[in-house]
Amino acid sequence: MKPLIYTLLSACLLSGILIAAPADSTDNNIVYVIPIKGMIERGLLYVIRRGVAEAEQNGAAAIILDMDTPGGRLDSAKEIINIIGNINVKTYTFVNTDAISAGAIIALATDHIYMAPGSRIGDAMPLMMSPFGSVQEMPANLQEKISSPTAALIRAAAQRKNHDPQLAEAMVRPGIEYKIGDKIISKQGELLTLTNVEAEQMVGEKKQKHPLLSSGTVANIDELLKKIGLQNSKLKVLEISPSEKIARYIELFSALLLIGGLLGIYIEFKTPGFGLPGILGAILLLIWFWGYHIAGMAGMGEIVLFMAGFILLMIELFLIPGFGIVGVTGISLMTTSLFLAMVEHYPGGSWLNISPHFMQVSIMNLGGSLMGTFFFVIILARFLPETHIFQRIMLGTTLAPEKGFVASDKTDDMIGIRGTALTPLHPAGIGIFGNNRLNVIARGDFIEKDSSIIIAEAHGNRIVVEPVKNSNSEV
Repeated sequence: MKPLIYTLLSACLLSGILIAAPADSTDNNIVYVIPIKGMIERGLLYVIRRGVAEAEQNGAAAIILDMDTPGGRLDSAKEIINIIGNINVKTYTFVNTDAISAGAIIALATDHIYMAPGSRIGDAMPLMMSPFGSVQEMPANLQEKISSPTAALIRAAAQRKNHDPQLAEAMVRPGIEYKIGDKIISKQGELLTLTNVEAEQMVGEKKQKHPLLSSGTVANIDELLKKIGLQNSKLKVLEISPSEKIARYIELFSALLLIGGLLGIYIEFKTPGFGLPGILGAILLLIWFWGYHIAGMAGMGEIVLFMAGFILLMIELFLIPGFGIVGVTGISLMTTSLFLAMVEHYPGGSWLNISPHFMQVSIMNLGGSLMGTFFFVIILARFLPETHIFQRIMLGTTLAPEKGFVASDKTDDMIGIRGTALTPLHPAGIGIFGNNRLNVIARGDFIEKDSSIIIAEAHGNRIVVEPVKNSNSEV
């Protein structure tokens, strides 16, 4: 009986596996279209990661990058190249209508390039941008220092996908003359930028003729699918959600948001009460975290860490006298959360696999933001008191003691009076002096309850005490 039962169970399990197998099979007739529109920045990475992961999971036949970009961040382009270069899916770029700068580098990292009528590709020389968006002129040695690794990056991308690496480098270095045989494609002193007609021209010997760069000119995605024999495939266009679009704009202004948020919090700490600077600072930091959260870099852990640090800092400032371990811990947690949110990583990936390069970039970004905040603090401290708005909210009249204005009774004559610590002085607490209970602060080491104390300093309401050396002295 037992062998029969085991046989039936094995048959059921096997049939279950055989029945379940088709449900796990993939449809290799799906073609994914991932749009690359506008500036290339870190917010775009999450969109491309999501699209590539979905395409691989569903066994897509091809991925098409629908590209129209003037360029963008070189580090983001490098990451996109790594993403699309490590997959087992055929990749295509449809240039519609510009693949300039970082866009050209990404296009050369795909297996085939097709271009729309009137489109362009090229001009990938790196530039240094100011914080305000203008191009900064660089010394020749610095330009070469930046151009050299960029040229190597675009050559490696071209070699990996069987494009001409010399043509690719001519897009980065204006000093290179690029020609096929006796035909000059790009003159020395000019950066290589090709139109769709120039990019699809046939070059090489008669038996080895091949397109210069583009595999052909097509009007749209449907025509491209016919060219590559996938016209019967199911087209899946990756939709960018509204929140992802907003996150991309937040990424563009992330440095200003972070500096503005930190500056608002700083001004709030330096002014009494809780008002507009603190509210604006908190809002800017929340927008900054939200943008990084949507972009897949800041998870709930970083947000919770920042809030915990902020709460500890508030407790230190408003509930605990002085500034000690609680405040330092709060600032450390807030700084750590900002740093972790800046580190580029795959959503859900292990922090142990983070590249040291990303760590270095995050440290530089955070350091730059903190330096920017410090710079604006100095500017505000120098010029804000002279502004009309500041003059209206500040008291300009001097309340001189000669005119009868005093903050508190004179307490100089209290120096030397002895008393007893009614509470532990760590360092603030209450001391009793005869029939008077006074708020006091211990100077030096903490003073325990019931210890004999003596008033060493008295500045209005600020009374500083120290322990009596002779503990047997009478009060």
